[in-house]
Amino acid sequence: MSEPAVTASGDGGFSRPVPSLSVRLRLDVSYDGTDFAGWARQIGQRTVCGLLEDTLATVLRVPVRLTVAGRTDAGVHATGQVAHADIPQSALETRSIGGDPSRLVGRLAKMLPDDVRVRAIGPVSKDFDARFSALRRHYVYRLTDARWGAEPVAARTTAAWSRSLDIDAMNVASRSLLGLNDFAAFCRRREGATTIRDLQRFDWAADADGVLVGRVSADAFCWSMVRSLVGAVASVGDGRRDLEWCRGLLSETSRNSRIPVADARGLCLVGVDYPGDDELAARNVITRDVRDSASGGCCGG
Repeated sequence: MSEPAVTASGDGGFSRPVPSLSVRLRLDVSYDGTDFAGWARQIGQRTVCGLLEDTLATVLRVPVRLTVAGRTDAGVHATGQVAHADIPQSALETRSIGGDPSRLVGRLAKMLPDDVRVRAIGPVSKDFDARFSALRRHYVYRLTDARWGAEPVAARTTAAWSRSLDIDAMNVASRSLLGLNDFAAFCRRREGATTIRDLQRFDWAADADGVLVGRVSADAFCWSMVRSLVGAVASVGDGRRDLEWCRGLLSETSRNSRIPVADARGLCLVGVDYPGDDELAARNVITRDVRDSASGGCCGG
């Protein structure tokens, strides 16, 4: 007896049929975003999604479409990106894979360029949705105010700030933005998209080399939100803006052009949290209701 078809949502939130007798696979992905035009497939551009889908299609000999937890912008990195795809069972039963999806990790490692890796692949429940099942996303931002800029060995993943930064002032400003708020001032406009987000963590610490490391977590992020948050609190940290200005941004209803957008190279998606298998379906419904009510999507960076 064939398995009944169900529906799943892709990056754009539109329903599509899941192939019968298919297996839903979760992929844990890392990449250096420097030479990519972001995650999302674009005609004529080198993108993470395009490269992965094409390589998987070559190995499996079937078309592959990935749904991702957060569509990172051009130049943004990831060590904890998550995606899923529905793959026909027959495509996984070839001699090289032998019905074990985890064997794809080694195959892909030989075919993919050095700046992208699939670290793990395995079957998950049909209720698992990399985007809609997510509870929260975690980012790290690396920022140096050294006069000489970022160290060469870390320059691809560390942004430079031209003024000296007061980390204590940055932490105070970051705390003032926490909670469920409308972050319209920090987001590039997307027609009909909600800009209400629950910012659950935003703090800074200096590492052993003096680089300021910001940790940012929220239920979701809108376009350019993380880099705008960094730019706003760094403007407080270098003395050009005060705490009242920063906190006052939450009362604005459109993008504030006075907020500098921090360099993409400093940003990295480091993790995505999901509920247990028995809570996935309920989480999907809640997330879709929130996004569909505003016709919005989420993306990272």
